[in-house]
Amino acid sequence: MKTPPYLKKGDTVAIVCTASAVKGGIADGIRILKSWGLQVLVSPSVSATWHTFAGSDALRQEDLQQALDDGAVKAVFAARGGYGTVRIIDAIDFTSFAQNPKWLIGFSDITVLHSHIQRQTSVKSIHGQMPKSFEKGTAPSLESLRQALFGEDPAIQYTTANAAHRDGEAEGELIGGNLAILQSILGSDSDPEYDDKILFIEDVGEALYNTDRMLRTLKRAGKLAKLRGLIVGGFTAIRESDPPFGQDVPQIVREIVAEYTYPVAFDFPAGHIEDNHALVFGATAQLSVAHNRIKLTYIS
Repeated sequence: MKTPPYLKKGDTVAIVCTASAVKGGIADGIRILKSWGLQVLVSPSVSATWHTFAGSDALRQEDLQQALDDGAVKAVFAARGGYGTVRIIDAIDFTSFAQNPKWLIGFSDITVLHSHIQRQTSVKSIHGQMPKSFEKGTAPSLESLRQALFGEDPAIQYTTANAAHRDGEAEGELIGGNLAILQSILGSDSDPEYDDKILFIEDVGEALYNTDRMLRTLKRAGKLAKLRGLIVGGFTAIRESDPPFGQDVPQIVREIVAEYTYPVAFDFPAGHIEDNHALVFGATAQLSVAHNRIKLTYIS
């Protein structure tokens, strides 16, 4: 995987919106980026509205294309997620981006972009807080994003009382993102390679039965059998059915991957949570799960 140049003070970054319309502005996000010594360009889509989207498909496509092609822009932030990136992904020309990589940052619906550029251009990207989520993001999560962008060590380690972990050590490229998005791009040009990878998953607002269905879809598609490791982040605002489904998320995951032997980590601090730590997708990482102590470090 190709590593884009790390940022330095004085660099220019662009904020675009490829999905849902931004509501309430991103003043906090811009302020924080400037406090890191960065110059900030805000694209028209950030303030645009077209139905549920941040402007028309054509506008969002144009903004992303311009930010990718502009040599003065050293990183591209998605302002927020929601829905809509899949509507424009096939119209984007990544030729210049592949030749002159730059960091692309976001999560949720931006999983489409992460997966697409990993599959099509072999360029690393950052799953992390977006300018809209900066306003509620914890200081540690924002610091982890700054570290990742400026080439400092964004290693993550934590302990948890969750007994569902499966101990072990793993090494491989880090991929993943939002589970619903990963399922939605199966079989497409944006579908990443899963074999020998460490997979990270998270989601928000899903019913337990649908979480089970999405994971079983990935399994039946052969995506889970040859992983090196599995990291389960925030599964927030999860909905129960009536009558109850009968399993929580850790139980669902453990049952589905029971036949495999790779390590499985739960409660990872990333996803639709305020403490959404940055993850460098495409980087080679080491995952250690030992008696509820989890550590993720980067090798290259």
